[in-house]
Amino acid sequence: MAAVLIVDDEVPILRALQINLNARGYATVTAFTGQGAIDQAAERPVDAIILDLGLPDVDGVDVIGRIRRWSQVPIVVLSARHGSDDKIRALDAGADDYVTKPFGMEELLARLRAALRRGTAPELPVVATADFEINLATKQVSRGGRTVSLTPTEWSILELLARNRGALVTHDELLSSVWGPAYVGETSYLRVYLAQLRRKLETDPAKPRHLLTETGLGYRLKD
Repeated sequence: MAAVLIVDDEVPILRALQINLNARGYATVTAFTGQGAIDQAAERPVDAIILDLGLPDVDGVDVIGRIRRWSQVPIVVLSARHGSDDKIRALDAGADDYVTKPFGMEELLARLRAALRRGTAPELPVVATADFEINLATKQVSRGGRTVSLTPTEWSILELLARNRGALVTHDELLSSVWGPAYVGETSYLRVYLAQLRRKLETDPAKPRHLLTETGLGYRLKD
């Protein structure tokens, strides 16, 4: 049974979608706000999302972008915005399809089925090692059940390593992503910040198990 997150602040539309999807064998989860949608998508895996753009707190395009930081779950936009610019923005942000209101229920369901066929398995936004956990959705790190405070730069480095868990991330990739292309070659920056991250996250910072140095090349995050 596929699970679908329905996000719409218009209660009659949301309820109609929920009733129709449940009648066709889908499990449904609902949210009325953009932040609610982000929280739901982060906390529980779903197979697809039906998303309104005109939400009261966070614009739907921003919701798409934030979910795409950790997940490739299929997203079908359902919006009263008919302009081509709105469609382009949503699709560029990572939406899989765009349906305008008013809409035909059978067409929407057909588009949902197509998105599910194209979709990949939902991803949980938590990268766990033996000693600490990185939540990519909430931008939080915990160790031993306690939140670890990171600076924005420390988080940017750790996030990039987490998104490439197990793979080598080169010095240049880290420097360009975190500080910008002008800093490529300035590996001393990385040594300082990796030492700080190890002090905060590793059981024995002098003998790291997870934040590993590949001499002359870069760093990698190991479980």
